[in-house]
Formats: sequence, structure tokens, C-alpha cells
Amino acid sequence: MAPVSTPPIEQARSIFTDLGYAVSGDDGGEFRAERKWRSVRVTAMADSDETPDDGDMRCFVTWEEYASELRRRLRHLDPEYEWAIIGVRECGDYEVTRAPPSVAPAV
Repeated sequence: MAPVSTPPIEQARSIFTDLGYAVSGDDGGEFRAERKWRSVRVTAMADSDETPDDGDMRCFVTWEEYASELRRRLRHLDPEYEWAIIGVRECGDYEVTRAPPSVAPAV
């Protein structure tokens, strides 16, 4: 079982570094990952904690067992920002879930 009281911050940094992002900052469980034109605010979470209200592009990294609850919460809250969730397994593997595409209203 994953250490539920500890956010997967090192795993998050490793994932984004391996994907070619420049990782900077350390605001507790948050950092910025940048590559080309894309800048993503990454938040490591030990469980399905409170989610921020602001941002443009956000990625939440949590343990696999909390990823589906976090996805349900974000879909319910429907935040203004684009989001993704990375559910990390204890072995180091991970699965990415993205926000459902927004549907433009019919004109």
C-alpha cells in the first residue's frame, strides 16, 4: 500500500522530468513544469484533498487509490482550468486521466 500520508511529490517530479519538462519551484506539494509553450502547475496530493479554484493548466498527482475520487470531485466542481490527474502506483507505474472535453454550446 502507498504511504497515504505522504504526497507523491518525488514521483511527480520524476514523471515530468522524464517527459522532458523543466521542473521548477517548490511550494510544499506544488511545482511548475514547463516545456515549449506549455506551463503546468503540478500539485501532489496524499489523498483527494481540496482542489484549487484558479489556474490555466493543472495536473494533480496522487496515489492510484485516490485518483477516481479526485476525478469525480473535479468533474462535479467543473473548474475553469484544464486539468489532468496522474494516479501513481506503488511500483512507480502511473495512469493519466484528463478532463472531459468541453462542449461548445450549439448556436
